[in-house]
Amino acid sequence: MLALGAWFNNTVCAGDGDEAWLSRTVGDLDGVEACRAHERTVQALLGAMAERPALVVHDRHPDFHSTRVAQGLAEEWGVPAWAVQHHHAHIAAVCAEHGNEGPVLGLALDGVGLGDDGAAWGGELLLVKGAQCQRVGHLTTLPLPGGDRAAREPWRMAAAVLHRLGRSDEIAPRFAHQAAAAGVAHMLRNEVRCPPTSSLGRVFDAAAGLLGLCEVMSSDAEAPIRLERAAREWGVAAPMVEGWRIDAQARLDLMPLLASLVDERDTGRGAARFHATLAAALADWVLRAAAERDIGVVAAGGGCWFNRLLSVDVARRMTQAGLRWLSAQRLLPGDTAIAYGQAVVARQRWKGD
Repeated sequence: MLALGAWFNNTVCAGDGDEAWLSRTVGDLDGVEACRAHERTVQALLGAMAERPALVVHDRHPDFHSTRVAQGLAEEWGVPAWAVQHHHAHIAAVCAEHGNEGPVLGLALDGVGLGDDGAAWGGELLLVKGAQCQRVGHLTTLPLPGGDRAAREPWRMAAAVLHRLGRSDEIAPRFAHQAAAAGVAHMLRNEVRCPPTSSLGRVFDAAAGLLGLCEVMSSDAEAPIRLERAAREWGVAAPMVEGWRIDAQARLDLMPLLASLVDERDTGRGAARFHATLAAALADWVLRAAAERDIGVVAAGGGCWFNRLLSVDVARRMTQAGLRWLSAQRLLPGDTAIAYGQAVVARQRWKGD
């Protein structure tokens, strides 16, 4: 089979039986040269394979260049093209690294991936059993004012938090140096061009924006990197006792934590409290689901796990509670592992068929 990866940090994976070959990182498929590099990588892998693939795999998003290439090849060869949901692929990649084929709770935390409902996911609690994946919980959603632009401008996510707290009137004066501040406040009030997202990456952005650490990013993941650095420089903080809520539908609400950052004057203290509370909230969320479903294995995937403060703290809490914790080892937790995860899911589905 041939798996063509996602959009960010794209890689391509060829699979044959129990073996898989993962390409070097192509990069983000956001320009002509990157798309051409992706196509050259596909052809190089095809040239190394003993026979033409019987299956092509791609992300669920229909507009990715990798998806269009996959569907084109499948049509040309007369073979199936299967879509694998982004966060399922994240968790499958981690499970395969550890040789785990049993049921797991997957904690998929990243910037964005198209969900089964067509919405922007990124803070997901999944029940994964091989080729089967069920969303059993997610972060409560925040609006993305301006859509994808909000992923590059953390002040917009901070504005979304202010709006949710009933403080929309503070958006324009707080971000007066942002020309679009009044317009963003208007968009949020009227729910115009504000699609919802469950992304934890955007929660990190909101926290960085509220604390004044980063309003507009000039490089990938600049806001969460600055947030983690500020937390490390300040030191260990205690989690907020009432910093989160979990409802009957297993939706994790971090609004109490974000509300505490709105008027925080000590940036480092706020950043440290954010990390400590988030780790405690995620652990509480997972432990409840594990007890309810009698599952003892948890797998972590997605770009948010690059944050060492978060990953170490959550892993410690999981192991202390007696759960087996699986995280990326040879591969990275982010989107470079998506193609491999797609191939893993497709192989499991194929064997099941």
